[in-house]
Amino acid sequence: MTGTNDDSAPDPTARHRPIRSFVLRQGRQTEAQKRAFDLHWPGYGLDYRGQRRDFDADFGRQAPRVVEIGFGNGEQLLFSCEREPDRDFIGIEVHGPGVGRLLNAAAAAGLHNLRIYQHDAVEVLRDEVAPDSLDEVRIYFPDPWHKKRHNKRRLVQPPFVDLLCQRLRPGGLLHIATDWENYAQHLWEVLDAEPRLRNRAGPGGTTPRPDWRRQTHFETRGLKLGHDVWDLLYDRC
Repeated sequence: MTGTNDDSAPDPTARHRPIRSFVLRQGRQTEAQKRAFDLHWPGYGLDYRGQRRDFDADFGRQAPRVVEIGFGNGEQLLFSCEREPDRDFIGIEVHGPGVGRLLNAAAAAGLHNLRIYQHDAVEVLRDEVAPDSLDEVRIYFPDPWHKKRHNKRRLVQPPFVDLLCQRLRPGGLLHIATDWENYAQHLWEVLDAEPRLRNRAGPGGTTPRPDWRRQTHFETRGLKLGHDVWDLLYDRC
């Protein structure tokens, strides 16, 4: 008998599989969150198509454009849309419950300046966003993958930063917040090494929380326990 079914044989496609910065745990969706996709996705949702998108047509206007990556339950993104109505916001999140919650909240608030992807942010930025078209990218409390063997899964790595710099217009802003000191150190190492970015607080510096980022309940609890939060603001040169 030949070894055609040898399970120990290497998979020739394995080396081409991208390392993802997330593990897709959808969790349990409420009935309201499930209904949100039927009711509100047509108005707010953007289906990934793998080609450049005309966001002016999607929003029905030309306005400064902000992307928030990994918006969680959408609390911050809702706050941003209401507080900055003159800007258009694109939220990207892979987890269904958070997307459903934001869809319901956006509809209840009557927002017109929000569109949502439920897809991998790297693929959205790479395939659907034109170069030099974003005014700001916000990444708040990304998964720190704090175990050393998992550090390679961190979202902010040199290839991703290169992609961000291509999509941000000159003069645009990259804003990242983290409550893990080790991840802050990693961010400084990666971002300060990118010549197209300039840290507003200087190399290895942090900035007080700006007023456009609200303080979440989780963050407030952490601060009371003595945890620190680092806001890193980088201008695209």
